[in-house]
Amino acid sequence: MTDWLELAANLTVWKRGDQRAPHKPLLILLALAAWQRTGSSELEFSELEPELAALLGSFGPPSRNAAPQYPFVHLQSDGFWTLNADIPASSSFTLSQLRDGVAGRFAPDLESALGTDPRLAADIAHLVMAGHFPESLHSDLCDAVGLDVEQLEIDVARNRAAQLVRRRDPQFRVHVLRAYSQKCAMCGFGGLLGGQTIGVEAAHIRWHAADGPDEVANGLALCTVHHKLFDRGVLGAADDGEILVSADFAAMSEADDLYVTRFIGRGLRSPQSTDQMPGVEHLTWHRTQVFAGDPRSLD
Repeated sequence: MTDWLELAANLTVWKRGDQRAPHKPLLILLALAAWQRTGSSELEFSELEPELAALLGSFGPPSRNAAPQYPFVHLQSDGFWTLNADIPASSSFTLSQLRDGVAGRFAPDLESALGTDPRLAADIAHLVMAGHFPESLHSDLCDAVGLDVEQLEIDVARNRAAQLVRRRDPQFRVHVLRAYSQKCAMCGFGGLLGGQTIGVEAAHIRWHAADGPDEVANGLALCTVHHKLFDRGVLGAADDGEILVSADFAAMSEADDLYVTRFIGRGLRSPQSTDQMPGVEHLTWHRTQVFAGDPRSLD
């Protein structure tokens, strides 16, 4: 019997140095959403192409070439996917060939297993997201692909699926928040309720899902808002700690200045000790793999 959770936890993704390649994970999430809506995971490439390209633009690394055709064909090699045309994963193909009625869907055995086990879809979605994206983006991903979180029970305990996810050091949060005196490294927010820190989180600079280490040099204490904006690439930081704001960010209200644009040119708040400063290698990874586009300059 195929171990679908093991396959989901060990997807083969394109690698070149530290570059992210979330193409296959996003395609799997789209197929899960289709199966949830219709009972079938079938997706025709001509209809899928613009949607997957947009998702890669939103959740992939900064790139001018989303290339949704590659996961559509190459996911076959992972045992998850099948096409209605004879295009092996290792073969060459053209966009016009895929656009001419080629459709893909989960392997028949996987679709059968999804219908038999009501928890399997939730477990696969959890493994795919946990393996390639920070937790702060999971709800955004579900919204973007059209997954019903409540139906999939994404937020409940998962037994074996949870065991297949790379575990975080539980002390990471403790050490990062202590290093930054329980305050956001961007805006300085720090709140307590019942003696417990509230609204401030330990963010990985290089995502845990991208093999980022659980160490203070790879962490920032960020309030909930700035954590999300940092993980979405709206905010970043130069090697010297200068806060960067993406030129692609569009301000929609006066509050955006309070949360985003007023930080242009300002510096991150320093941790208590110089040996806890953010690592240049981690900041570089974030700028090249997460930060959206070019930084905005002061007007």
